[in-house]
Amino acid sequence: MKYREIGKYLTPKEIVRELNQHIVGQEEAKVKVAIALRNRWRRFQLPEDLREEVIPKNILMIGPTGVGKTEIARRLAKLVQAPMVKVEATKFTEVGYVGRDVDSMIRDLVQESIRLVREERLQTILEKIKEIAETRLLIKLFPSCASNLDERERNRKMLREGAYNNLQVEVEIEEKQFPQVQIFGPQGLEEIEIQMQSMFSNIMGSKSTRRLVTVPEALKILQTQEENKSLNMQEIVNEALKRAEETGIVFIDEMDKIAGREKGYGPDVSREGVQRDLLPIVEGTTVQTKYGQIKTDHILFIGAGAFHTTKPSDLIPELQGRFPIRVELSSLKAEDFYRILKEPKHSLLKQYEALLKTEGLELEFKEEAVMAIAKYTEFLNEKLEDIGARRLYTLMEKVLEEISFHGSEMGNIKITIDENYVHQRLKSFSEKLELSNLIL
Repeated sequence: MKYREIGKYLTPKEIVRELNQHIVGQEEAKVKVAIALRNRWRRFQLPEDLREEVIPKNILMIGPTGVGKTEIARRLAKLVQAPMVKVEATKFTEVGYVGRDVDSMIRDLVQESIRLVREERLQTILEKIKEIAETRLLIKLFPSCASNLDERERNRKMLREGAYNNLQVEVEIEEKQFPQVQIFGPQGLEEIEIQMQSMFSNIMGSKSTRRLVTVPEALKILQTQEENKSLNMQEIVNEALKRAEETGIVFIDEMDKIAGREKGYGPDVSREGVQRDLLPIVEGTTVQTKYGQIKTDHILFIGAGAFHTTKPSDLIPELQGRFPIRVELSSLKAEDFYRILKEPKHSLLKQYEALLKTEGLELEFKEEAVMAIAKYTEFLNEKLEDIGARRLYTLMEKVLEEISFHGSEMGNIKITIDENYVHQRLKSFSEKLELSNLIL
């Protein structure tokens, strides 16, 4: 289903409902991104001349790490099958300094869009491709299958059941020649390096070699060959460029790290320069990629940052104006951590239960045990650095460390995690913290 068709059925309420399956709290942020997404679909319904004038309203998310900024953007892109890339503002430098140039985020977006479109096209013909690859393999194994359809289908069934997995077969593999081309110099040359490697590989052509491989390996090789034959890459590239322009999402994290005015020296000398380089990309320009030109006018940019030591007003005024929608994400409390552990479709508890079930263990968490983990998380975030829900990973690993280590030897048993067990496993954290407060 295409983006426009998906957008028709995704009202802002539906979008928020879908996000609620994976993300706890942060209702204001969900509402803002839901409206931004719906406005894209509304724009597609406008006449051509008016459509070009409607630009996306970029969003700036403000809040500590681990509260859901990245996850909201990632789930949003997945929901509507839109290409999305996440970049860190600190990776970029202004022109003249060593580092990545800001145009590279758009080149990455195009690559992601091509991957997305290719996967979609492939899914529509995958069964047919598998069948062709199987037929080619069966004829190599049993030449009589070329004319005897009954024998071919009989062998196909056995092939799918794994009866021939131990056999070996010779297949022809086409290998492209990639010369070692490396360019040393200022930032922005990575694209030139890739283009030169591609150019030389086309000049040198490819070399065919024959290899003896197992039947499963041969099937993968033949399937890949059929995929490359069946897919029209030019059509995929054309659609991918259009999709990146119209529906692409660029998530720029660590925006707070490039905020602030220049001192003219030191490691942060290029912070304001990065902002000025970002400005034309965000407000709309044309970026050259190896697949063609792409306009950034209608790409949705979502900025994010903790802004502990800086504030959004420390950004240059022109860039502030390009992120008109501001949303503050709140720090998570014990009740939020409890919901994160329990409510999402693939919550952390469900993940650990599924992992240990592979060893034959049935894991059960008592309600008071889950709340105890949530309270420890809130306590440690208050006393130490606030890293939000990411703290849950540390505590869950500590709680289940012994069970995970000995799980393969326990057999098929049921293990119940209660509040006392949680306190027993996690009390060392609070004891060490209290001790460290007494040391000068």
